[in-house]
Amino acid sequence: MTTDTPGVRSFEDAIQRCQSLGMRLSRQRRSILELLWRSGEHLSAREIYHRLNEQGQVIGHTSVYQNLDALTAQGVIECIERANGRLYGSVSETHSHVNCLDTQQILDVWVELPPEVITQVEQATGTKVTGYRVEFFGYRQPSGPSGGT
Repeated sequence: MTTDTPGVRSFEDAIQRCQSLGMRLSRQRRSILELLWRSGEHLSAREIYHRLNEQGQVIGHTSVYQNLDALTAQGVIECIERANGRLYGSVSETHSHVNCLDTQQILDVWVELPPEVITQVEQATGTKVTGYRVEFFGYRQPSGPSGGT
């Protein structure tokens, strides 16, 4: 899986990306990043707002949305568009997802497709594949792992 823009795969990478872009690391912005990295979940803006306020970190709706937009626009976090709204995740590095149909969770996974599959896609579409993201769908296995890799 290749891409031209290096992504963020750790909290430290996120902080470093913000600093290298000259983004101000306000208390609110840092709180949002910490929440996304601690939870390891893909959360809606509303969930982020509620969780931060439950933790005693007073932050307004508008501030949450503005910070999420800024962090997404700069490639610090990922934004997944769904029919019922946007979900935000901590990892912006190119990766794939497993959509767990019984828990409604989205799990991050890193997979590498065999070169012959990439070649097949390129030949079928007349394009040069420079990166990809695969969406898997399934149900939680009783003895399976509890999260992404």
